[in-house]
Amino acid sequence: MTWVKICGMTNLEDALIAVDAGADAVGFVFYEKSPRKMEVETVGSIVGALPQQIEKVGVFVEQDEEEVCDIVEGAGLTTVQAYGRLASGLFAQRRSVDPSPVGDRLADTKVILAVSAEQLKHLFLTEKSKAGFDSVLIDSGSGVVPGGTGKTFDWDSALHIIQGLNVNLPVIVAGGLNPGNVGDAIRCFRPFGVDVASGVEARPGKKDPEKVRAFVRAVREFDRKAS
Repeated sequence: MTWVKICGMTNLEDALIAVDAGADAVGFVFYEKSPRKMEVETVGSIVGALPQQIEKVGVFVEQDEEEVCDIVEGAGLTTVQAYGRLASGLFAQRRSVDPSPVGDRLADTKVILAVSAEQLKHLFLTEKSKAGFDSVLIDSGSGVVPGGTGKTFDWDSALHIIQGLNVNLPVIVAGGLNPGNVGDAIRCFRPFGVDVASGVEARPGKKDPEKVRAFVRAVREFDRKAS
């Protein structure tokens, strides 16, 4: 079964709709420049009302590592999705021979390395990367806008690189996905998971219930046909 994350949650109603639709994870953005940026207390209240088996993912861009730990603990998150230098820092501390405060605090937390398709050709991950990351998410962002662009990346040029990544780490595909093209994305990349935010929104920060249900349904229909 393809793992499904509905990202950019800002309220409990939308999170519960995603859960009811059959999503495996919901995401909360803590990036200051995002229109979906959330506060720890608000996310904590939402997380507390969600089923235990649902993954609760915090999306972080260049924040301080200790701050990330504080947010994870304060909001009750189970997973960190990290972009840029933050991802490199978390990777180094989780792989450190000597225990670090950050590594210890995130010992039971999954970490997703998030990179743009533009960065793929410079990305080199090996079997050892599993010690620092649990999966890698490919987005359509850039150095200026790390993610949430609502646009797809060039699937053709990224195909072989993503296939190679799949050998060492589970790959999550994001960037411009919606109910109409998510089946094509899964067919193309055969990823571990898919991630959507703007593709199921009525407006930034507010989900469209029918689009959320249609997105998850499209994924599950593909899974059934492929099984």
